Amino acid sequence: MKAGYTVGNEKLIKVLDNASAHLLGLWKKQGKEEGALRIAVVGGGCSGLQYQMDLVDGPRDRDILVTSNGVDVVIDPKSALFVSGSELDYSDDLQQGGFKVSNPNAAVTCSCGESFAA
Repeated sequence: MKAGYTVGNEKLIKVLDNASAHLLGLWKKQGKEEGALRIAVVGGGCSGLQYQMDLVDGPRDRDILVTSNGVDVVIDPKSALFVSGSELDYSDDLQQGGFKVSNPNAAVTCSCGESFAA
């Protein structure tokens, strides 16, 4: 990992047990020993903002790196303003499954759980 990023803590985002287990399993399937989950907040969705998540090798310049529950999460500074205090969980439910962010900053959320307004 290159320098140029800052280290944050679980006050920014906390990874819960189910999300941690699923992410570690994804890296193992890809044959990787380590990696990071990038969470970004982008415009779109039915409420105005939505989460974008990608598996990446590590932080880029200006990113904030949070290690929580054995998982590295990287967030750009702009997105960090929107996700501060959030928790990342995972559910394998057929209807509402996948990664879910519980965000205390979301003033409005939609029924799909993937879009919000702050």
